[in-house]
Amino acid sequence: MFPDAKILDINLSTREINTKILPGEIHRLYPGGSSLGVYLLLQDMEPGVEPLSPENMLVFSVSALTGLPISGISRVNVTTKSPLTGAIGDSQGGGFFPVHLKANGYDAVIFRGRADKPVYLYLDNGKVEIKDAKKMWGKVTGEAEKIIREELNEDNVEIAQIGPAGENLVKYACIINMCNRANGRNGVGAVMGSKNLKALVVKKGKAQKAYDQEKFMELAKSVTKRLEENEGVAGLGQYGTAGDVEGFHDEGFLPTKNWTSGIFPEGAKKITGTTMYETILKERDTCFACAVRCKRVVDIPGKVDPLYGGPEYETLGTFGSYCGVTELEDICIANQLCNMYGLDTISCGATIAFAMECFEKGILTKENTDGLELNFGNGKAMTELVEKIGKRQGFGDLLAEGSKRIAEKLGNNAEDMCIAVKGQELPAHMPQFKPMVGLIYAVNPFGADHQSSEHDVFLVMPPDSRERKRLAKLGVLKGYDNPFEIDDEKVRFALDSQRYFSTLDTLCLCQFVWGPSWELYGPDELLELCKYGIGWNTSLVEILRVGERRINMMRYFNSREGFTKEDDILPKRLFKPMSDGPAKGTTLDEEKFNKAKEFYYELAGWDSETGNPRDTTLRKLSLGWLLEKDLKLAKA
Repeated sequence: MFPDAKILDINLSTREINTKILPGEIHRLYPGGSSLGVYLLLQDMEPGVEPLSPENMLVFSVSALTGLPISGISRVNVTTKSPLTGAIGDSQGGGFFPVHLKANGYDAVIFRGRADKPVYLYLDNGKVEIKDAKKMWGKVTGEAEKIIREELNEDNVEIAQIGPAGENLVKYACIINMCNRANGRNGVGAVMGSKNLKALVVKKGKAQKAYDQEKFMELAKSVTKRLEENEGVAGLGQYGTAGDVEGFHDEGFLPTKNWTSGIFPEGAKKITGTTMYETILKERDTCFACAVRCKRVVDIPGKVDPLYGGPEYETLGTFGSYCGVTELEDICIANQLCNMYGLDTISCGATIAFAMECFEKGILTKENTDGLELNFGNGKAMTELVEKIGKRQGFGDLLAEGSKRIAEKLGNNAEDMCIAVKGQELPAHMPQFKPMVGLIYAVNPFGADHQSSEHDVFLVMPPDSRERKRLAKLGVLKGYDNPFEIDDEKVRFALDSQRYFSTLDTLCLCQFVWGPSWELYGPDELLELCKYGIGWNTSLVEILRVGERRINMMRYFNSREGFTKEDDILPKRLFKPMSDGPAKGTTLDEEKFNKAKEFYYELAGWDSETGNPRDTTLRKLSLGWLLEKDLKLAKA
């Protein structure tokens, strides 16, 4: 039997608190994460809801596996309608909070309505309280966490909260736990702020006991040997994702100065993970039960507090190379401010980089920017703007809207400088180097995301490599001489790996540990985890179907909001040849890319005219209830 899901349903307007059970046979179709989250949204939320209105729902969800003591299993998902994109909002975060949410007995917590004053929710092993948040409203995350612990007279809690950015409804505000782990993307923190909800606080509890303890512990303890044999994951632990900066620069594909270049000769070595490791890295932090320990913690006395962690690759990219900033200290300060105020580092850094290019081209002037000289490389102006954005103060109030809305307001060809999909700013992986990552950027329901599919570079590995052998289990058999090629097999690879990654996000598993190619565990071990962890005798067919179901529910959600294939477009700049460096002249072929996108729709079972799921596809995935529900709405 698959376990039932226990769901806590909170109406903040009326202060009603209800608990409901999702039977195991239904839970198995939506076994956690945003699959469960979007299922709950589609059950209860009408189309056309304004994202920052009380009618929007905010869902925190874990999975049936969450809380098992094994590496890479402590993730929490937040699902809502995004205020940044207007589409489905999806955001994952790690740490210890997810395990203790599950330990309190809940697979999901739904927030509806809007409290009449700032509140937070406290869960204490079956006890549920809506408490006054007046004392911590307006406080940055570190201060707010301290106040909450003092008020509860309890240190034994985990806290997921918003900072002032969420309270001020910054469109890319995030939700922070441990003051340094973020549900970062899609503006989920702004939705939380719109509900006057400061935090979700959970009392710590016990980890979940495995179904087959002996077999499960064999799988869990094998992590030591796996780390010894896997140089890639060992390097990830030592240098974090930050180690990618210099490598991408050397290849010529490090997005620099708002994507106008792929090299950062003046700064790449200064801001990369090895430099951080040798200078300011204080320690390697980790998530619950995880042996990888990839989380950065930096310490710059008097300037950067270790409480707020340290920058990962995306943050070094967006606040570093995107903005032309060469000082690691400035990037660390910007990262700290984002964690204090609750801002997505990708959208925040990318929006500032966009503004810098507008300034250099005269579209913005010192009259617009509060007198700041907003040239590329001005790290002090960059860090000042992060705080202004979090407070919605001065020029920061405009930047808080995200680059797409700013570009529409500015005109003067500013939209050509906006590097976003569906209004969400791009992460620091270039489609000119990884065209199938670009394809998923375009079609992904919640906007550009670098962790929604596997990257092209693994297809150039030798056929007998770990990476290629694992990908073969997903039916990915063809190898390539370089990652730039685009053909039908590449599109199949993109879709099949997207389905697998979608399953990982559903099961709230870390992709660095449980991904399909280079990570510690692969598809075979994932099936073992399900069997020994919760007694779920599943198959790769069912696992991939779970991921596919999630993608199609999200795409269906978007179709109700008016999204079509016309929204699946990459910025024009990405189709121009690289201007300099080792990759000079390399281009993303627009004609081949568009043909690949059409083939993707065909493979996915989506309508060729709209790019949205066909009725037969929904029924194949046990989603026929969506069609019946909308038919009832139409008749009403």
